[in-house]
Amino acid sequence: MKKPPVQIDLHAEAFLSDWQDYTADELANESLIYMRDMLDAAIYWDMPEIKFVHGKGKGILKKMIYDELRIYKDQRIISHYHPAYHNEDIVVVVIGL
Repeated sequence: MKKPPVQIDLHAEAFLSDWQDYTADELANESLIYMRDMLDAAIYWDMPEIKFVHGKGKGILKKMIYDELRIYKDQRIISHYHPAYHNEDIVVVVIGL
């Protein structure tokens, strides 16, 4: 498993070469899968935190990301998460418990 960068862009064009071929719902789901993969890798590599750029838009991706992070937190896999102080389009995930 490759160590992820400290900040991950969850916009589909950042990680999918054929993103134009997806529907909006499919893109959101692909972004969620990518977020899970990168968060799991960050946990594996014992990174203290990781940041995810979800952007503004209609807030659909942000809600999906925060819902997923709530599950990770409730299962005590991560410590907590919060919007970045300098940019609310980024969520900071603190991994260490």
